[in-house]
Amino acid sequence: MKSLFEKNGGTYTKVGDYYLPNLEAPNGNYKIGRYGRARRQYLKEYKKSEYTALIISGKLHKHLHDVDVKAQKIMDCFIKNAEKTAPDKATHQMEWVGHMNNAKACAEEVINHRLIYI
Repeated sequence: MKSLFEKNGGTYTKVGDYYLPNLEAPNGNYKIGRYGRARRQYLKEYKKSEYTALIISGKLHKHLHDVDVKAQKIMDCFIKNAEKTAPDKATHQMEWVGHMNNAKACAEEVINHRLIYI
């Protein structure tokens, strides 16, 4: 009689007198950047059950990659909008730098509150 694991396509390897399941979590080739790493750290420290569930289901790397992609889109959107209203870079350099740094800080705050620390 086959076990439920075997019915779902699982296989076993005999090690000594025991049969051990051949388990392998799909990793994928996802690039995880700054925001994905921050999300992983938050999950690891404060949402341990969610972190464990993502690892067991094999969806952790995809989740972290998705967070990173969404965060980058938010950052790009904020920077593009800030460039439209920015002072002239050639004549008012310090004001331009301050304006762009403010836009980046606002974007990071949105990313932190909407994507990472939830």
